[in-house]
Amino acid sequence: MVKKGTTYRCASCGYEAAKWLGRCPECQEWGSLEERGVPARPAIQRVAAGAPSAPARPIGEVDVETARARRTGVSELDRVLGGGLVPGAVVLLAGEPGVGKSTLLLEVAYQWAKTADRSLYVTGEESAGQVRLRAERTGNVHDRMYLAAESDLSAILGHIDDVKPGVLIVDSVQTMASPQVEGSPGGVTQVRAVTSGLVAVAKERGLPVVLVGHVTKDGSVAGPRVLEHLVDVVLQFEGDKHSTLRMLRGIKNRFGASDEIGCFELQEEGIVGVPDPSGLFISQTAEPVPGTAITVSMEGKRPLLGEVQALVSSTSAPQPRRAVSGLDSARVAMVLAVLEKRGGLKLGDKDVYTATVGGMKITEPGIDLALVLALTSSFGDVALSPRLVSVGEVGLAGEIRRVPSVGRRLAEAARLGFTHALVPPDSGKPPAGIRVLEVANVADALNAASHAR
Repeated sequence: MVKKGTTYRCASCGYEAAKWLGRCPECQEWGSLEERGVPARPAIQRVAAGAPSAPARPIGEVDVETARARRTGVSELDRVLGGGLVPGAVVLLAGEPGVGKSTLLLEVAYQWAKTADRSLYVTGEESAGQVRLRAERTGNVHDRMYLAAESDLSAILGHIDDVKPGVLIVDSVQTMASPQVEGSPGGVTQVRAVTSGLVAVAKERGLPVVLVGHVTKDGSVAGPRVLEHLVDVVLQFEGDKHSTLRMLRGIKNRFGASDEIGCFELQEEGIVGVPDPSGLFISQTAEPVPGTAITVSMEGKRPLLGEVQALVSSTSAPQPRRAVSGLDSARVAMVLAVLEKRGGLKLGDKDVYTATVGGMKITEPGIDLALVLALTSSFGDVALSPRLVSVGEVGLAGEIRRVPSVGRRLAEAARLGFTHALVPPDSGKPPAGIRVLEVANVADALNAASHAR
């Protein structure tokens, strides 16, 4: 029986239910619902008008200079933020452990202290000595950089009063706690209270605040969903542990585009921005190799050249193997079915391996045509032209469909020296320096690729 006056709240995401459930419907965690009493609701009363804090003005008379973004000194981060940090903005930077969040923010604190004003870095996961050692290793030590090892919200506010920084970095919000709120650090109640307190301070003082956030097993931001609504900007820091390349993606941005990305390379001496990362995703070989095809994917507004590789080999096993790395396995399976049905390739008794180069992950449909060419090249053991790129989505009927931003993709390919491109019909006027071949279906694409030299 359900107890009257009782609700159950998930300790992971804050979801509330009227009865106990073994698994949270919101975050799918098992055994995370905890019993809580229902607070008495106050009776609705008539609200009297109060004195406003400031009179309303025409929007054209509002001063915008106080909301101008200030550059952090890290160009790739500024690109994703939309120009820099806005006074009073609260930024949430999330990522897996070891991806380089703390290293990146130490660079931000250093560049800010070097070029603008004092910076305050508050760590709740490491000691001050550990952070100092990492800062010395990466060369991020400056007299105007202030460091504090605290996990109490009231102590952080005291440091802000003493230091009067131009930017505040909190690493991480899950380790902080407010003494006025019940619950352990990292819990739903504490994370919400700490974030709300820091947002209030940021807005009141015009202080930009950067919060480091943990992620769950599926890669989403840990904590209550309301956490992402409280902050102004949500950034996702991604990277393969076997690669030095790191991607910074904008998930939410109230001050700029939310689909920008920044590229970084994690090195021994720190983290370095990569303004032109296309060459990192293409293997450098002296001679063309069968089973490789070049494509151009769109990461936000940024075109990136990538290499799709395929290996098709005979097998004596009763169940052929299908292995995928860096690509969407569902789309690879669909392309294989289309090739067998529409292209005449007998792949049912073959092992098929597909992958990308350099740890790049591509899930957009625009690289389907490159996957078709790579599979066909490996199947026939014939190499494609090294100066050929292909862009297009493959449908179930074998047709080649249009994809967005074809002009920007081809312009990037032409800049890097590619001379031929396979694109869907009616893709617009091509840029100078590259010959475009429009293909309507898989058969046309295979025929055009064999003659493109």
